Amino acid sequence: MATWADVRRLALALPGATEGTSYGSPAWKVRDRAFVWERPLRRADLELLGEAAPHGPVLGAAVADEGVKHALVADDPAVYLTTPHFDGYAAVLVRLDAIGVDELAELVTEAWLARAPERLAREHLAG
Repeated sequence: MATWADVRRLALALPGATEGTSYGSPAWKVRDRAFVWERPLRRADLELLGEAAPHGPVLGAAVADEGVKHALVADDPAVYLTTPHFDGYAAVLVRLDAIGVDELAELVTEAWLARAPERLAREHLAG
């Protein structure tokens, strides 16, 4: 399954992408807007999720809107999840060790498109 090395490789292959940190964790950004990032679960997340809480690495990923987030979680809850912290926010959490590299590539690209400036996104899609 996918690794942080895969996330890094896929994210940095996109135009204008940079690597940095967000709240002390690795994050990949386009024009200073994080599109994918490491998102360790917090105590409140773990308490809320209980036995369903992932034990492996968790990736945060921007999505186009909350409808997309809810569709991903409903379609494949073994891979995608959310917590109340993300209510009203267009981002989904991903069990990194449960997603395939091909699906991760699609997710990272869609996350980049959700955060990239419109002109840069158009140029990338046209190229």
